[in-house]
Amino acid sequence: MTLLAESFDPAPSWRAQTSIAVVDSTDLPADIELLAVPVSSTGDVPAEVGMAWDRLRGAGFTGRVGQSLLVSVPSGPPLVVYGVGDPAALDAAGVRDAAAAFARAAGKQSRLAMVLPGGDRAGEDHAQAAVEGALLARYAYRGLRKAPEEVAVTELTLVADPRSRTAVESGAQRGAAYVRAASLARDLANGPPSLLTAARIAEYAQALAPECGLSAEVFERDALVELGCGGLLGVNAGSVDPPRMIKLKYEPAGDGPDVPRLTLVGKGIMYDSGGIALKPADAVHATMKNDMSGAGAILAAMSVLRDVACPVAVTAYLMCTDNMPSGSATKLGDVLSIRGGMTVEVVNTDAEGRLVMADALVLATEEPVDAIVDIATLTGACMRALGTRIAGVFGNDQVLVDQVKAAADRVDEPVWQLPMARRYRSEMDSHVADIKNMGGANGAAIHAALFLEEFVAGRPWAHIDIAGTAQNESSTGWQSAGCSGFGARLLVEFAVNFSRPQPGKQGDERG
Repeated sequence: MTLLAESFDPAPSWRAQTSIAVVDSTDLPADIELLAVPVSSTGDVPAEVGMAWDRLRGAGFTGRVGQSLLVSVPSGPPLVVYGVGDPAALDAAGVRDAAAAFARAAGKQSRLAMVLPGGDRAGEDHAQAAVEGALLARYAYRGLRKAPEEVAVTELTLVADPRSRTAVESGAQRGAAYVRAASLARDLANGPPSLLTAARIAEYAQALAPECGLSAEVFERDALVELGCGGLLGVNAGSVDPPRMIKLKYEPAGDGPDVPRLTLVGKGIMYDSGGIALKPADAVHATMKNDMSGAGAILAAMSVLRDVACPVAVTAYLMCTDNMPSGSATKLGDVLSIRGGMTVEVVNTDAEGRLVMADALVLATEEPVDAIVDIATLTGACMRALGTRIAGVFGNDQVLVDQVKAAADRVDEPVWQLPMARRYRSEMDSHVADIKNMGGANGAAIHAALFLEEFVAGRPWAHIDIAGTAQNESSTGWQSAGCSGFGARLLVEFAVNFSRPQPGKQGDERG
């Protein structure tokens, strides 16, 4: 393990970037290995396909989004036709799915070209979605495999109408940045927990920051003691690996007093055994290296803010430790003191994510900030409520929550708003401390949100629970099996379009 740790690259996808070009139909590179041509379900078959509808339908191809078919042609590169459905109804999500279907059909080719659907109407959003769909569908974790079966895409050429070329080039560049963010988040979450420790992710963040126009500050144990970060220290108490709090800052060009200021807080539990409240040895426990997916998504999003010219100043706190049982571990019934002095009775050591984030939420309120957003693989209850394709979102400011929901819709990482049902707050009352870290047997996702709200001092705040969406059982569309990287693209989109919430727009109680 020592030799492996020395050579371990936490994010191999960051270096292995794809070359992306935009051309018109007369300038196709001579060395492309496959050309994808869009076919709608309602129009004529493009002439270059050389095949009529009766033959396509005979092969089971109807042009719906998600379909692809390899077509034999007498000369030139092999063709794949990919379905785009009804052109009038085709949106960015459809383009993303269609591009993913093409890329999966071309799974053994590395130099790909695709004709964008829409002709001169193919704009920035469609180009971005095409790049995301094609490249994310072909993502594979390559950090520790000697000979991966998956072939990486080294070149992607978009064939566009010359009249839309400027918009397509802009969208392709943005899509490449979003792909880098999602791939980095996937790499980090897929990394083995014994190799990607809190100390190692802190080292990586410090090394990456200068390349991305970020500043990075790492707080080790002594500094955390001085800051009074009892939540992070308490969760770390049973571990042989020391904790780290990573603070990243992005300042846009021309930063000044009028620039909106956003703070992101991420749960970085590098491995969650449950602590003294040990998890059962089941399939969910086996995925607990992904319990740092929130912190990974934030680090990944921060890494591309300069590339997408984000106009907002963003500060991030990554709260990193593992949660292990040992003779020194926090016990059920122990009381921890969070930054700022609020005391928490720990009634379940497997409800640890909210403890580490509480310290960071308090720190976020001590600096100028217009809104705070946290993201975490926080509760199995949210996964049971919404499944594995939709994340939960809570908040104390409806305008802010709506901004999160809008960003999620645009990148097709869906969220569903759950209620801040404050009538349940009393279920976390403690006889020995200010609050317990869990409530009753039901409504656990709501309890977690209510707990976190205690530490934001009334600032506009939203909480994204990605417990269900952090892991994919199988590959489908542009999602690959394993850790999903959910949230990285969402946070980039949210930060780029963030505007200050107006006072007085409180979150919806709804129950």
